[in-house]
Order: sequence, then C-alpha cells, then structure tokens
Amino acid sequence: MKRQTKAGEAAWKGFEDLRAWQLARQLMVGCHKVANVLPIKERHDLTSQIRRSSKSVMANIAEGYGRYHYLDSLRFYYIARGSLEETINHIITAHDLAYIDNARFQELYGLGREAERMLNGYIGYVRKLKTGSETYGDRYISTPDEISTAPKD
Repeated sequence: MKRQTKAGEAAWKGFEDLRAWQLARQLMVGCHKVANVLPIKERHDLTSQIRRSSKSVMANIAEGYGRYHYLDSLRFYYIARGSLEETINHIITAHDLAYIDNARFQELYGLGREAERMLNGYIGYVRKLKTGSETYGDRYISTPDEISTAPKD
C-alpha cells in the first residue's frame, strides 16, 4: 500500500504499511470466511467472537500507530496481541469442533502465528525508539477520560 511521491520515491502511507497489520487483515478476511460457513447454532457464539476478535487486532494496531507517545502506542499493541491470541484460540476451537479441515486450520493458524511474530517485532522496535519520551518522559500519560474515571482517594 505504498504510494509514490512525484519524484517516484516510495512514500509511507500509514499503519497500512505495517506488516503486522497486513497479516492481521489477511487473518480477519480468512476468519470471516470461516464464520460464514459455521453452523447456525454458532451464530451468536463462535461466529460473533471470531469476527470481533479478528477485527480488534487490526483496529488496535491502527489506533496504536496513531498515538504519539510510545507507551500509549504500546498499550494498544498489547491489546492487539491479546485479541490475536483470542482469534487463534477461536481458530483452534473451530478445528476441534470439526468446522474447518486441517488445511484451512494450518493456513489460518500459521497466519496468526506469523502476525504474532511481526507484532512482537514491531513492539520491540517501538520500545527501542521511545517516540515522545524526549518531550513527555517515560511515564504513561493518562487521557482525560482515564483521569475522570480514576478512583478517588
């Protein structure tokens, strides 16, 4: 999803260029294809859960990318990683219940684990880069919502 500048050089577009997001997107599409063929009895259970968790991975990577301070970004990447693990669990469940065959299971499971490796690598990179620490330090910055909902002493 790279664009080119007028000079023909590659330009970065945004979170869409992150390999972890690209893999999460492929996984989401694959999970939705699986969800479309799950039995009706799973409509409000596994179907809904696998769709939501797979979308959450992409959304949290994108949201983390849009944050300035590295600690704020990392918080969303950790949530994405949790949603990715949940999605992988749903893929295992679909296989255990014989809703998907071995080939489809291996494809989606492998894609999930590859996305996990890429996300973990990107988390390490963001941790090293420490964007925003020169301005705000290394402390997590609470949003106004978090401040207003914090327990009072």
